[in-house]
Amino acid sequence: MSYFSYKDIYIEDGRGVLEVNILPEKHCNFDCIFCPIGRSQNKVDTQKSFDKIDSSLIELGNIIENKKVELIFINSKGEALVHDKIRDIIDLIKSKRVPVRLLSNGYLLGRDEYIQIANKCDEIIGEIKSISEEDFQKIQRPIAGYTLKEYISNMVSFNKQYKGKFIFEITIIKGYNDDEESIHKIKNIIKEISPDKIIITRMEDEIFKKKLGIADERFKEISNALLSI
Repeated sequence: MSYFSYKDIYIEDGRGVLEVNILPEKHCNFDCIFCPIGRSQNKVDTQKSFDKIDSSLIELGNIIENKKVELIFINSKGEALVHDKIRDIIDLIKSKRVPVRLLSNGYLLGRDEYIQIANKCDEIIGEIKSISEEDFQKIQRPIAGYTLKEYISNMVSFNKQYKGKFIFEITIIKGYNDDEESIHKIKNIIKEISPDKIIITRMEDEIFKKKLGIADERFKEISNALLSI
């Protein structure tokens, strides 16, 4: 039985992209208040073994071969790096001569065991949502001992040695990082990380959009300011 789940293939920059979730349920090192998946009942930052994935790998391989897939985007329920078979999953995709993009919140990219896994990927997405320590602890509710400083530092050090494409996704949240001081801090973080690509996003989930969403005009202003870095 396969427990991977997929989104419909879509075109991005002329490539057919297949998004795959490799986790059977949410496992993450954060418990963000605005996570569309819900609360983190499994708050972990070490790898965990799930059911045998042989059938899941066979299914994934067949999809790649039978459909026009030109990029696999591992976009999972939580932090995909905690799946103990993620190396095997990436190796299978690469064996089909298809590039891999991996979404990680970025905190684990400072640990050797995860750096080695991430380095196998062609593209890595790291994220940031909070830009003060107080907000980081309050709205992202990380595992005890995590700090915003280390979070940023992990992405900085990772990208210095990474040979692939590092994509930095910034979520603008009303009342938390949409003021001018916050935008200035984000600019400095961008300069530190020096990503290959920047994505600016905002709360789109209807549950959180009303309270935490940014108005179109302000979002455009912020996007222009950050994308000009």
